[in-house]
Amino acid sequence: MSKRERTLKRHERSELRGRLHGFLMFLPNLLKLLARLLKDARVPSAEKLLFAAAIVYVISPLDFIPDVFPFIGQVDDIYMVALVLLRLINRTDEAIVRQHWSGGGDIVALADSIANIAPKFLPRRIAKVITSRVELAPAGQMIRGITNKDEAVIREISDEPLIVESDRSTLPN
Repeated sequence: MSKRERTLKRHERSELRGRLHGFLMFLPNLLKLLARLLKDARVPSAEKLLFAAAIVYVISPLDFIPDVFPFIGQVDDIYMVALVLLRLINRTDEAIVRQHWSGGGDIVALADSIANIAPKFLPRRIAKVITSRVELAPAGQMIRGITNKDEAVIREISDEPLIVESDRSTLPN
């Protein structure tokens, strides 16, 4: 191996160490942000519930890809939590997110750029869940949904205006 090749490999390793160090320094700030957002009453309850559901999914023995497959089995768990965390940040008021962020840089801009890219790599159904707006169902419907499993606990909020059609025709007969 030539001296130049050794220098290039050393440079690549140094760059990888720098990226790993940056990620390790970012992670504690992200965990602090998450804890603060989950405690904040101004954060939408539906988003908190979705994040809790993602944690239950990780803990649950039932997975899309079973954890018995090394590496791949854990990737779907990490991916699910990352997508729901991204959604939590994107669906919370920017001022609240920035108020709770203790790291460097603009976390809202980073989350926006990731949110714009992520749906392009996801199946359409999953992308719709990540990008749609949701709200918690009324309390009575939630209880029925939990006990009977026939009612939705979370429902999608449509961005399209509601068009009400009249039964009467305006045209002369």
